Amino acid sequence: MQDYRHRITIEPGKRGGKPCIRNMRITVYDVLGWLAVGMSREEILADYPELTAEDIQASLAFAADREHHLIAASA
Repeated sequence: MQDYRHRITIEPGKRGGKPCIRNMRITVYDVLGWLAVGMSREEILADYPELTAEDIQASLAFAADREHHLIAASA
């Protein structure tokens, strides 16, 4: 799994402390939401040229890691 830690940032005063992409105001949840409604990676990158394919992959890796930790904590 890709190491997302250098791409995903959390700042208490930005977007309510939600995990963001590279200190931008675009959150991991924004990216996941766009994917969930059926946007392709190419569409996201066209609409948000400040993002990279690696940012999208880092968002997915972050979500997978977070889900893994939630499941492990509840076991």
